[in-house]
Amino acid sequence: MGAGPLRIVHVLRAPVGGLFRHVRDLAGEQVARGHQVGLIVDSLTGGGRAVEQLAALAPGLALGVLRLPMHRPPHIADLGALLAVTRRLAALEPDVVHGHGSKGGLFARLAPSSGVRAYTPHGGSLNYNPGSMEHRVFMLAEQILARRTDVLLFESAFIAGRYETFVGKPRGLARIVRNGIAPEEFEPVALNDDAAELLYVGEFRFAKGLDTLIEALGLLKQTAQLTPRLILVGDGPEKHALGPRAEAAGVGAQLAIKPPMSAREAFAQGRILVVPSRFESLPYIVLEAVGAHKPIVATRVGGMAEIFGPYADRLIPSGQAETLCAALKDALEEHPVLQSARAAQLAAQASTRFSLQGMVDGIMAGYLAAMAARHRA
Repeated sequence: MGAGPLRIVHVLRAPVGGLFRHVRDLAGEQVARGHQVGLIVDSLTGGGRAVEQLAALAPGLALGVLRLPMHRPPHIADLGALLAVTRRLAALEPDVVHGHGSKGGLFARLAPSSGVRAYTPHGGSLNYNPGSMEHRVFMLAEQILARRTDVLLFESAFIAGRYETFVGKPRGLARIVRNGIAPEEFEPVALNDDAAELLYVGEFRFAKGLDTLIEALGLLKQTAQLTPRLILVGDGPEKHALGPRAEAAGVGAQLAIKPPMSAREAFAQGRILVVPSRFESLPYIVLEAVGAHKPIVATRVGGMAEIFGPYADRLIPSGQAETLCAALKDALEEHPVLQSARAAQLAAQASTRFSLQGMVDGIMAGYLAAMAARHRA
């Protein structure tokens, strides 16, 4: 990259989901390239799995890991967290402070630091319902924080577009650097002998559209007399509502809930991945499923069309149980040979556009461009 080792601190809230996957991969690659890296991350979420993953990263992180309470919505405790982040950055003196997501971006850009400030939204507050009071407040905050941002690193063209629409044209450097996965993740995953017909992997919350999926499953039973099993892998605030919702739809016996696990382990649990999301940015779970040659039924939200590329016509509208029901029926009845061929097509086109190396190269180039711009100024 034409520069010596950098001191890089990543600031994020929850050590779960695609955002953490992005930071984990990015930090790991930066360490492998000789940079000194540290993390500042929430201590309230993630549970034992987060502890394990952070412990695995820790030996390579020369700048260490700081965990402190970070609440998802605005909270009085944010003041104490900001003070702790400020102290940490003052002690570490990083060249780059990279904020991820709304709360990570807030702390990374508000805390005084001599390093350049990079920000990757990962959807975050940009996905709030436009026109709502929350959305207006958060977009005003983004406009203020834009003055303290040296480089915006959007993970999808979709999020870059939303930023320009709701926040405004970026004041300084801005680049689209799409998420990427490792070469070994572009290999098929074999199914378990007892694999279910349908699979969902992710968080259990409203934005993910699980209510629509359960309603569609009920319609599938009523209109087509099809009763596929559905395995839900994950956790989240809607977990305890899923069972009663499924019982009300008459599909309780078809549903099984399993705790979070690695994506490729989860992919062995079900034949067809269902992604009924209402909101997304550029979801890792879909990239990973494409790489694993999984048949996918997904909604056309966020950067999903960027992943599917020339096959974006396979995507369906979100929030429509009848449309999802029809798509599930088609997928369940599709000939396995044709289904495998379509999945292989999707994997082949994605492998050239969503690589881990390309993602890290693009982010590092963004850092260096921001450092050069600050030097000139």
